[in-house]
Amino acid sequence: MLGLHGRDLTLFLVVTALVVFAPVILNPFPIGSSLAQFNAGYPDLMQRFVIYGIFAIGFNILFGLTGYLSFGHAAFLGLGSYAAVWMFKLLSMNVIPALILSTVVAGLFALVIGFISLRRSGIYFSILTLAFAQMMYALAYSVLTPITNGETGLQLALDDPRILDGGERPTSLPVTDLFGLEMRETTVLHMGSWEFTIGAGYYFAGILMLIAFYLSIRIFRSPFGMMLRAVKSNQNRMNYTGLNTRPYTLAAFVISGMYAGLAGGLLAAMDPLAGAERMQWTASGEVVLMTILGGAGTLLGPVLGAGLIKYFENIFSKINDGVLHAWFGAVPDGMEDVLVTVFHPFVGKGWHLTLGLMFMAVVIFLPGGLVEGGTRIGRLFRRRGRNAGGAEAEAAAKHPAE
Repeated sequence: MLGLHGRDLTLFLVVTALVVFAPVILNPFPIGSSLAQFNAGYPDLMQRFVIYGIFAIGFNILFGLTGYLSFGHAAFLGLGSYAAVWMFKLLSMNVIPALILSTVVAGLFALVIGFISLRRSGIYFSILTLAFAQMMYALAYSVLTPITNGETGLQLALDDPRILDGGERPTSLPVTDLFGLEMRETTVLHMGSWEFTIGAGYYFAGILMLIAFYLSIRIFRSPFGMMLRAVKSNQNRMNYTGLNTRPYTLAAFVISGMYAGLAGGLLAAMDPLAGAERMQWTASGEVVLMTILGGAGTLLGPVLGAGLIKYFENIFSKINDGVLHAWFGAVPDGMEDVLVTVFHPFVGKGWHLTLGLMFMAVVIFLPGGLVEGGTRIGRLFRRRGRNAGGAEAEAAAKHPAE
């Protein structure tokens, strides 16, 4: 099926099911309950889950397969956003042309930057990519202001030409659409005390993430992917055999940049605004965290890491002292204040501290990320099952049926 076999097919079907049923899975608590604040099944956040999942999947093709650590991948995310918004301003509010342009522009810039940066490896490559990203960030804020609109950011205006939309001057800002289907269109389903929101924009982005995930599986299992793994294993030995590895690493860099450009275009499709902050080094560091937390070099890891970080950023960060007092309201007042004081630095605005501690724990105890943790748990349950089966067989042998 789709050229996938065994575990790859199972994994793809599982990810597909998670994307399809995410509005239900991410809303486990009924509306009005004290735990409803942990629900994450609303369209804007789910779109960020899948969009940054695309970003991390692309980064994993470079870092996970070749071992080349780029600190400047956010540059392609920002380029994709700028390209998409310009397409919305000049051509049409249809998201398809904008996403195509985002991917192509990011790929072209990745070709140039990768051609220069890949002349070095290791930390020197990482510093070169960081330098390029920061140069582009500074240019977007200063020299290229007529194109990027500087600090304000590039956004839509009522007098934009939009030549394919008939050139009509709307009375309000138009919204992005897919051949007439608005990206912000939602449908709310009520089931008892639960409420599920189905968003057109989320499912469109989810379909693109599934396509991106499928392509990453094919890349991982292809001869090209095997060559990239060989580069990661021992590039010097490959060079000594006379094999030029640079075309392979450059191709991986360009593919990774195109993934980032697609993610940037989707961010603009969700909210037609592009700013230079998406190109900052912190955004590049974020995708590194996503990939390592989930499991670099694994298929599912980057998606899990992206979802975890965005959940912390948007949901966990909303826990404040009032929520903590509600949690510990049943304990004596003195103890309640002590518990709130202890947990206060780790929630709300201190969510970065909790994420940092989690990152340290993963790096120290689970070098393979969350995927390795899931593998260990599965192995433990299988071992217990085999032990239980062996004990039953031994008991049956000692007491055969009469």
